[in-house]
Amino acid sequence: MKVEDLAIFDAGSVFEADLAIVGGGPAGLTIAREFAGSSTRILVLESGNFLETPDSTALLEVESVGEPRSEPQKLKRMAFHGPSSSTWSQDLQGYGVRCRALGGSSHAWAGKSAAFDPIDFQTRPWVPHSGWPVARDALDPYLDRAASVLNLGPNVYDDRLWSLAGIAPPQPALDPDVFRSFFWQFARSRIDHLDIMRFGAEFLTLHADNIRVLLNATVTEIRLSPDGGRFDGLEIATLDGARSRVVAKAAVVAASGIENARLLLASKAVHARGIGNTHDLVGRFLMDHPGARVARFESDDIDKVIRRFGFYGLTERGHTHLYMHGLALTPAVQEREGLLNAAVYFMAERAADDPLDALKRLLRRKSTAPIQDLSSVASSTGLLAKAIGMKVLASDATPTLLKDMIVNAAIRANPNFVAKEFMTRGLPHKLVSVSIDAISEQRPNPDSRVTLSDRTDCLGVPLAKVDWRINEEERRTIMRMAQLASETFTRAGLPEPRLEPWVAEQRSDEVVIIDMAHTAGTTRMSNDAASGVVDRDCQVHGVHGLYVAGASVFATSGHANPTLMILAFAIRLADKIKLDLAQ
Repeated sequence: MKVEDLAIFDAGSVFEADLAIVGGGPAGLTIAREFAGSSTRILVLESGNFLETPDSTALLEVESVGEPRSEPQKLKRMAFHGPSSSTWSQDLQGYGVRCRALGGSSHAWAGKSAAFDPIDFQTRPWVPHSGWPVARDALDPYLDRAASVLNLGPNVYDDRLWSLAGIAPPQPALDPDVFRSFFWQFARSRIDHLDIMRFGAEFLTLHADNIRVLLNATVTEIRLSPDGGRFDGLEIATLDGARSRVVAKAAVVAASGIENARLLLASKAVHARGIGNTHDLVGRFLMDHPGARVARFESDDIDKVIRRFGFYGLTERGHTHLYMHGLALTPAVQEREGLLNAAVYFMAERAADDPLDALKRLLRRKSTAPIQDLSSVASSTGLLAKAIGMKVLASDATPTLLKDMIVNAAIRANPNFVAKEFMTRGLPHKLVSVSIDAISEQRPNPDSRVTLSDRTDCLGVPLAKVDWRINEEERRTIMRMAQLASETFTRAGLPEPRLEPWVAEQRSDEVVIIDMAHTAGTTRMSNDAASGVVDRDCQVHGVHGLYVAGASVFATSGHANPTLMILAFAIRLADKIKLDLAQ
């Protein structure tokens, strides 16, 4: 595999390929991987470099005119999304979290993975614009292949996991008419045993002479044949503005939910309204996963809650995989109460006098209360010893085989301990409470959308103008789910959570909802051009050889983190393109 910087080539260069892939994120790199070792010439065009830089990130600026708009939302976004990316800022990305670097959003994600439910694909009378042109069970073989790419265990995300893992379901049982168990997995790196998967680093280990990667190659326009019915080529540019061209038989636009729509809308050489936008649908139906904190358990209940709703290990073929236990609304209660698909998960919260944070402040000479910080460190030598041990495990001097043995054995013995260390990258922390966080699907809303701003980036491409709408259905679903959780826990004799005031007092308009950086729906899949942008095979309606990959093709958003589904559709698309190129 050849990896080059576009800047080393003369302006006006022409690059040829069989398949050009716009975007070096999880979707684009997964499609490229499916062609590894074949005779198909693959060209991956990544706007950034190996790592994020401020200059590349500046190209991601959006003009946000919708949600999140309040100060509490903005503050929560900064606390939630800020630590995930070295260059992300609220000012540049008032909505969404995207990364311009090889590996795309995997530079910022938490590795959380799960499959959508069958109900997500169905037409539901209480959810306008619901229903997909493909059935959920048709995706099973692609989900298994996607799980392999993500280094996951079996694709089991419901109560079947108990028997598969040989574990008795926890007691007391909860009301099966209201809640069902839901599990998430975490995609673990094959390279760094204390990190989650980073797609760029994993992709660079691939040996494939037929794949070429161009970094610093921003696609500024998609070119079509004069009649608009066929893909023709791509215009690309470096950050310095040097322009070149790509000629290929086909192309996949896999640049994120915002950028996919932005690029289609900005490519106006043939169609004045943009590509695929005859019916004014490109950019519409913008969805995310509204997230909010709904309740918490106090310190006395931490152990009870974590034991039940913490992490579980499942060993398969010598590898032990982590599954995080939460709860999802049953299809029955969704239909009966007109609710969206949604789930709750349980997050441990760190203490203000956390010894690792105190030690960092002291070492960096940034402590404002050195005596208090010294006291925290001195009283928590056990946690510090654990931290040292985890750093030894992370060291390159520790053999890989030994790391595998240690991590797998630790997961089998105590999955909650390993998960905590894994999620904090080997730095154990002092916990004081457990929160209940809710995550909901969205009602597809055509007025929630991405359009083009009057402002442009440094390459002359209009910025994305983002108007994300939070509907009343999402607010009601989140509040009702919190109430049901409290009632269900109380009936079962479990610790009673303390509801957030806005839930207890039924003031849904006061909930602080933020986006979870799961942008979807802006080039939605449909059976015809009058109701969507791409067909069931992810080809732009009416444009031969132009495909779209990523969550932008989703017709509904489900509540599950989208990466596993993104990869399943990407692999499915790769299979389709192989057939198309062979004709």
